[in-house]
Amino acid sequence: MSDIEELQRRITAAMDQVAFGLEKLAPATAAGPDAETVKLLEEERTANAQLQERVRGLRTKSETETATLRAKVEEGEARMAQLDIELQRVRRANAQLSDACAALRDANAEGVGDAHLINKAMLAELEALRAARAADVAEASVILASLQPLVDAATTSPSTQGDA
Repeated sequence: MSDIEELQRRITAAMDQVAFGLEKLAPATAAGPDAETVKLLEEERTANAQLQERVRGLRTKSETETATLRAKVEEGEARMAQLDIELQRVRRANAQLSDACAALRDANAEGVGDAHLINKAMLAELEALRAARAADVAEASVILASLQPLVDAATTSPSTQGDA
């Protein structure tokens, strides 16, 4: 317990010495900084404000570009997903067509012409054609979306074409 009281007394004495030293320094610093220091401080504040404004502008521009790129990526992913769906449809339709044709060949080999098998084969072939058409449209959409930025860049900068 006496150790704590001794430490407390020493800390209080140190604090008193610091306060006494600050009182001595206060009149000297009360005059304030000189004009050159104030001018330099103002220049630094101005430069700091300009830099902060530039950082805000760059951050805004970066966020805008990031959002635009995300939208383009999402659009591309949606187009690719649609192409994948259409290609799966083509695969299913071709499998149905192969099955129908195999059944029709078997019926013809037996010498039995079955109208139901012929209709089924024709429906499978029509579905295969529709699926192939839809896949072609989806693929063309992906290709056009990929080429569009190149076309836009070429039309917005005709001066670079004349220089080349």
